[in-house]
Amino acid sequence: MKAVGFTAPHPIDHPEALVDLELSDPAPGPRDLLVRVHAVSVNPVDVKVRAAAQPPEGHPRVLGFDAAGVVEAVGDAVEHFTPGDEVFYAGAIDRSGSNAELQVVDERVVGRKPRRLDFANAASLPLTSLTAWEILFDRLRVPSDAEQTLLVVNGAGGVGSILVQLARRLTKLRVVATASRPETKAWAERMGAHHVIDHHEPLHEGLRALGIEHAEWIAGLTASDRHHAALVEAIAPQGRIALIDDPKAFDIVPFKRKSVTVSWELMFTRSLYGTADLDAQHRILDEVSRLVDDRVVVPTTQRRIDRIDAAALREAHAAIESGKSIGKLVLARA
Repeated sequence: MKAVGFTAPHPIDHPEALVDLELSDPAPGPRDLLVRVHAVSVNPVDVKVRAAAQPPEGHPRVLGFDAAGVVEAVGDAVEHFTPGDEVFYAGAIDRSGSNAELQVVDERVVGRKPRRLDFANAASLPLTSLTAWEILFDRLRVPSDAEQTLLVVNGAGGVGSILVQLARRLTKLRVVATASRPETKAWAERMGAHHVIDHHEPLHEGLRALGIEHAEWIAGLTASDRHHAALVEAIAPQGRIALIDDPKAFDIVPFKRKSVTVSWELMFTRSLYGTADLDAQHRILDEVSRLVDDRVVVPTTQRRIDRIDAAALREAHAAIESGKSIGKLVLARA
């Protein structure tokens, strides 16, 4: 099969940062699906792994997490799917990725593709939807009837775009997103934010300008170390903060006075550790699919490339590294 991978960490402008490969077709294990990949999307995690990981010599690593495609074969213990099913998923960080014609993936992290979406738009959703869902309901533990304030730092990014939608449409929260450019502010509002504040200014000051003294829940999606002091000020007593980025350090001691719960969200945790609730990701993706088909949640595709090869993926990685992406960038087979 054809695939795209890398053999050493290089800057994205290096000709071998990502290369076209010919690999053997994979075979599914007992709980695996063999999926023919029709579309993928690129996330910051793709960029981070490519720039830092060193694959074993002679074993190029295939990246790619978000994917949408068709099940070709199933393992002998598969319960949820049969060949021919259209699916979408975000995969696992410790297995070969979706930047390939064929991929094996555990059925417990796979959902049924939304019927009303093509493969490209479906591929924009899994990783960000899982992350946003787990932030909102597993880490922040927001009740559906809560009427206080959720602050989403970087409401126009991939995860923020979905988190704003879920919070606005599945809860009673007042959703305040952050953005800095006119186009990102407009996007966050389009996703459903009640208010948008500038994250180049102190976050707590932006909230107070809206008449909001504190946010009971905060999702820190980027630059958590830079926003640290403002987060201490902005969070309500006994509030909850969930982070997804990778700050060099994040001191939780200043949050003690307010008895704040600080947690991290990584949607790969369940698959990395084979947790007892791994199948929850299958259920979440099926629910997201239903919400999309019911037009409660919309896909966040902002740019599409109609091929999946090394050159196209280098272009996509460069776009992510620019830090100016809005929503998601997808790649689909012509």
